[in-house]
Amino acid sequence: MSCCSKEIPVDIQNGELKILLMGNPNVGKSVIFSKLTGMEVITANYTGTTVSFTHGKIKSDKNKAVLIDVPGTYSLQATSEAEKVAVDFLEDGADAIICVLDSTNLERNLNLAYQIKAYGIPVVYVLNLTDVANDQGIEIDAVLLAHELGAPVVSMVAVKNIGLKNLLDAVWKVTNTKVEKENLSEKQIWTRAEEVVKKVQKVQVKEVSFLEKLGDMCIKPFPGVFIAIFVLLLSLGIVVGGGKGLRAAILLPIVNNYIAPFIIGIVSKFVPQGIFFNILVGEYGVLIKGIEWPLALVLPYVFLFYIVLSFLEDSGYLPRLGVLMDGLLRRIGIQGGNIIQIMMGYGCAVPAILGTRTATSYKERIIVATIVSLAVPCVAQTGAFISLLGAHSFLLLLLVYLISLGTMVIAGVLLNKFIPGKSDPILLEIPNLLIPDMRTVVRKIWIRTKHFLIEAEVPMLIAIAIAALIAETGILNIANDFMAPLTVKWLGLPKEATLGLLLGIIRRELGVLPLLELNLTILQLLVGSVVSLFYIPCLSVLGVLVKEFGAKIALAIGGFTVVSAFLVGGLINHIGTFIMRLV
Repeated sequence: MSCCSKEIPVDIQNGELKILLMGNPNVGKSVIFSKLTGMEVITANYTGTTVSFTHGKIKSDKNKAVLIDVPGTYSLQATSEAEKVAVDFLEDGADAIICVLDSTNLERNLNLAYQIKAYGIPVVYVLNLTDVANDQGIEIDAVLLAHELGAPVVSMVAVKNIGLKNLLDAVWKVTNTKVEKENLSEKQIWTRAEEVVKKVQKVQVKEVSFLEKLGDMCIKPFPGVFIAIFVLLLSLGIVVGGGKGLRAAILLPIVNNYIAPFIIGIVSKFVPQGIFFNILVGEYGVLIKGIEWPLALVLPYVFLFYIVLSFLEDSGYLPRLGVLMDGLLRRIGIQGGNIIQIMMGYGCAVPAILGTRTATSYKERIIVATIVSLAVPCVAQTGAFISLLGAHSFLLLLLVYLISLGTMVIAGVLLNKFIPGKSDPILLEIPNLLIPDMRTVVRKIWIRTKHFLIEAEVPMLIAIAIAALIAETGILNIANDFMAPLTVKWLGLPKEATLGLLLGIIRRELGVLPLLELNLTILQLLVGSVVSLFYIPCLSVLGVLVKEFGAKIALAIGGFTVVSAFLVGGLINHIGTFIMRLV
């Protein structure tokens, strides 16, 4: 069974228990799930990572169960998609619940703990992040807390595997117990939580650590803005500079000097010259481009982006960036917390759009989904842009991303004006600023890179095969002539650029990579990049948009991106041509 990010039926076999894993966002639920089930689950130090649910099997001695990682939620009032999923699971019933509590924010976490008690299901409470709490001078009496909650409490440091066995033992024991429902009003819950914390928690005043001071500085306009600029420039430098180095020094020489000649030699022995030979190893040969494009041109940037993203996630910096960006993002009708979904979009638009489920208004979901679909290049497309533009001019690459940011703001303002509804005030978990656990980071990078190779390689091979086929059969020439009024006269591109428009429907980076084979001017490079940036979302993104918002909204977003691509691309071409004539 594999991890998934979409809603799936939970298959409970005979003899298997059903156990729910619950808690506030950012308390370590996904880490515990991964440790108990052994499944590949990506965890992150910010709110909204799990927007639906994941399930897997756990076994211990004679016991076996299905563990369900329920979306993190602060309450059970069902005001967001995540809360609705959590309530549905509770109402459906379970044999036990593992409720994870953040030891550094116990009172707030107890609010959800007492709401769960109203369902009459056996619970084991987990005090996670006890190492961080100890560093902050917080000491919690787990035995006394268990007495107050009337249920077992297990102290844990999930990332270090501390307390896992004790947790499993406690879960198996409570599954056969009967629990009385305890219904409390919201006011009673907060009063009870405050009283319990006073009894079980002791706080020793300690000198504020450097990380705590830095975490506070990151959310203040000064020096937070300068820290953000430094972090983003450093991230860009690592991805662009490191990726170019890997590509030029290692990957392309290996492909061009060893892999390509070897494959061509093998094919030449068995396949005569002709259409089939060219489809395999010609200009758009599947066996050559199928290795060169994804592995040599795109993968180095994807790999380095995932390194940067993993550090930003697990350090807890992204929520701070959200607080810093709240004032700006509110001008386009969304909370600052949505910067997390936008940043996720630079990895892939699919989880970013799914992540909008954590928003509290439908209007915010539509705005974020549209912005991500229109102007946020995914990591594969970013790699393609760097491959295309990096060798010519870093400033040209920077200009494309400035156009992207400007378009996001303009589109957001327009959408905020015309879409009815309101944006609620920001409610965003600000986790502790931490030094990321290296084992977790390395594992996450490996999972993401592997998923990229699996998800990108097959569509790319299919697209390359289509490109080779239409090029060798003459269909491309017909398409070039048909599209010439648009590509040549309006966009100012060679008519051969039509191939990118055809392949870009499958995956967005494929709208960029064919341009590498053309001898383009600086203006043509800019126009081609902008058109590819705004062009129709790839098929997987359109599928998610249909699933989340319906066919009408998905088609509207798709149409908006296509019109924007050709409109902005054409304007840049004609304005640029006019300026060049004056010069």
